[in-house]
Amino acid sequence: MTNMLKVGVATAVIALGAGCTDLKPLQAEVDSLKSQVAKLSGDLDGVKTSADGASRAAAAAQQAATSAQNTANQAASAAQAAQQCCDANSEKLNRMFEKSMSK
Repeated sequence: MTNMLKVGVATAVIALGAGCTDLKPLQAEVDSLKSQVAKLSGDLDGVKTSADGASRAAAAAQQAATSAQNTANQAASAAQAAQQCCDANSEKLNRMFEKSMSK
């Protein structure tokens, strides 16, 4: 019985000793993973900053496009008014010409 107890204790000590030596590679992997997480966190911050910049640029482009559309609408309205004026002047000239030709 004593021999079995000694063998059991010796096995437990060997198992604990083997387990302790296996912790060092695991700790190295944990440290590696921590550094990778820190790097990815920094990369994520960079991507977020870029995305925020792109969002601001898109908003500015939208505002510029709206302004350009408004200017184009005003120009079209002015052109239409000028065409109506030109058509009215042409009509007046035609009436004057016809009136002078009929005399």
